[in-house]
Amino acid sequence: MKALSLARAALFAVVLLAGASAFASNVGKRFPSEMRVFIDKTTGVPVTALTTDPANDAKIYQTHPQWTADGRYIIFRSNRGAPANAGPGASAQAFAVNETTGEIVQLTDGPETGTGSLNIARKSMKLYFFRGGGPGSSSPAKLIELNLETLFADSEAGTMKADPAYEREIMTLPSNLRESGGFALDADEKVAYIGVTRLDAIPGGKAPEIVGLAEGALRGTQATLAAPPPAPGASQNPGGRRPPGQPIPPRPGGIRSIDLTTGEIKKVIDTEFTMGHVQVNPWVTGEIIYCNETGGDAPQRMWTTMADGSHNRPLYVETPDDWITHEAVITRDEVVFNMMGHQARLRTHATGIAVVNLRNDQIRLYGQVDDQPPGAWGTGGFWHSNGSADGRWLVGDTFAGNVWLIDRRDGAMTLLTTAHKMRPDHTHPTFSPDSKRILIQSGLLTDGKSLDLMTITIPEYLQNRR
Repeated sequence: MKALSLARAALFAVVLLAGASAFASNVGKRFPSEMRVFIDKTTGVPVTALTTDPANDAKIYQTHPQWTADGRYIIFRSNRGAPANAGPGASAQAFAVNETTGEIVQLTDGPETGTGSLNIARKSMKLYFFRGGGPGSSSPAKLIELNLETLFADSEAGTMKADPAYEREIMTLPSNLRESGGFALDADEKVAYIGVTRLDAIPGGKAPEIVGLAEGALRGTQATLAAPPPAPGASQNPGGRRPPGQPIPPRPGGIRSIDLTTGEIKKVIDTEFTMGHVQVNPWVTGEIIYCNETGGDAPQRMWTTMADGSHNRPLYVETPDDWITHEAVITRDEVVFNMMGHQARLRTHATGIAVVNLRNDQIRLYGQVDDQPPGAWGTGGFWHSNGSADGRWLVGDTFAGNVWLIDRRDGAMTLLTTAHKMRPDHTHPTFSPDSKRILIQSGLLTDGKSLDLMTITIPEYLQNRR
């Protein structure tokens, strides 16, 4: 009898350990610095690699903040820690890297973390994201607020608590809506604006899965512009999924506002096209910029509206010869975007990085380059762009994976760094809040197998240029 009792006790202990292991969280786990500096072989400019782990470390998209409010950490998404055979998109979680020390802290854990929806508050040490609600998910999408200040302090002190101590569940997305096109925090950070697909406006109430958007870097997919035109007769939707390089089917979309205190959700606008790239003007409360997401050339790409749905209008009215993409708010009154020149037909008129004024619709074009990887199709040129908040600089990456700096005072272009592969995703350059550094994600160190985070400090001779 005593032996039986001991056996039962041992079995019970094993069950407890297994349960504890199954539900153990890695939130607050710290990773040693991986930082190293190398000199670009072509330009001689130093580049700081913040992450060099074999994992896929992808930055937040270029339309959104990258740095925490205290300026110390860059937040990114990564599949580090996932099983080696789990695939490039498995177990993606949010992490933060200290830009000075290089130390990395894990911020989220568990299934269905919406790492494609990470939003860093500019005024407080908060991070917002959705959990659940993705394609094939059995749980609804919940908007989560994460307290970074407490998490960082407890992680450093080694006094981590259970995950709920750092999280606040704000609301659950209604079942007739699916997140589409991301979301952004209003300038006053009291409200979030979320792009949605209106499932109740689709026959059958189900939208096809979109491949290659927010989670594209972690899925290892390529964007439409990188792929050659489809072969005649090629399937447009094998297995119900959009193959990489093929257009995104239009779906009834819209924008909704979410009160970050009460969780109340309200309609801003509805659209008949797929909602994409929802972002805000960080200097003007209630001003929203969004796009018609087609995965390629939209008839009218860029749009803007106010939080009450008023003044909804195209931003830069396109002609049939334009291919417009990758818009981003850069100053209080300006949006930068790319007039693509990657095909010969587009080079019959002006292309390159452009800036449109939100107040008077005036356009200024800052120029084009011919960078193109050897053996690739098309004519290449600029692909993604961004601008500094002080209004002085623009930055653009190219099809060859080169990053160029443009001085807006006279249009002078400087090649900063080269050969960043543009796979498994693009560099998506973004300026630091002080306008002195550029953050990119790069496949350079892995020959395009996975991404690392890198920063480039604008050389002093350029900063001091008169």
